[in-house]
Amino acid sequence: MSDNCIFCKISRGEIPAKKVYEDDEFVAFQDINPAAPVHLLLITRRHIESMQDVSPDDAGWLGRMMALAPRLALENGCNPGAQGGFRLLANSGAEGGQEVPHLHFHIIGGSRPWKGRVAPNA
Repeated sequence: MSDNCIFCKISRGEIPAKKVYEDDEFVAFQDINPAAPVHLLLITRRHIESMQDVSPDDAGWLGRMMALAPRLALENGCNPGAQGGFRLLANSGAEGGQEVPHLHFHIIGGSRPWKGRVAPNA
């Protein structure tokens, strides 16, 4: 963990967040500036700056993180099936729109239609 990282501080409980899930590897919480009715952030407890820092050795925990995302989406209000769904987004690096240098996935969805593409910072 990093001493100055806001997501590491949330993970440690030093900064309050509306957590919806936590275990030994991951924490999920509601985004403070949601882009949709459901907008969660799923973070690693281990400080990893971005997807650019992931290696083949990380396949195990990354696979568990990816498998957790649909469960959290469903449990937090995203509808199942072809008419429902969610968006899973990971921005990587400054040019990729990443604002917090800690690997995280945005789980975005809820009952609203998508109107084409969304901006990278949405």
